[in-house]
Amino acid sequence: VQLQASGGGLVQPGGSLRLSCVASGNVLSINTMSWYRQAPGKQRELVATQISSDSTNYADFVKGRFTISRDNAKSTVYLRMNNLKPEDTAVYYCKVEAGILRAEYWGQGTQVTVSS
Repeated sequence: VQLQASGGGLVQPGGSLRLSCVASGNVLSINTMSWYRQAPGKQRELVATQISSDSTNYADFVKGRFTISRDNAKSTVYLRMNNLKPEDTAVYYCKVEAGILRAEYWGQGTQVTVSS
């Protein structure tokens, strides 16, 4: 499975962005699709996970502001980010788990910068 993330950029506080992550390869084996982020000098952290169309999990710091969604027909996972804050500045990575052994695959990351 290969992943290509996009949609990052510079946005002012309170603004919005939508990240996309397109999967290719053996997409039928994909189980869970997730977004992580890593800020400078910090560890990578989970932002949101979509296990199925009606099963999602969010980190407390994004609840009510971010929405993860998945389009299986396009093999794409999205992260809609509203009311962005400076502390949301980070490189955002998509990750999928695939197959019986739940192998992990990571995208290359897309930079999100929230600044006035």
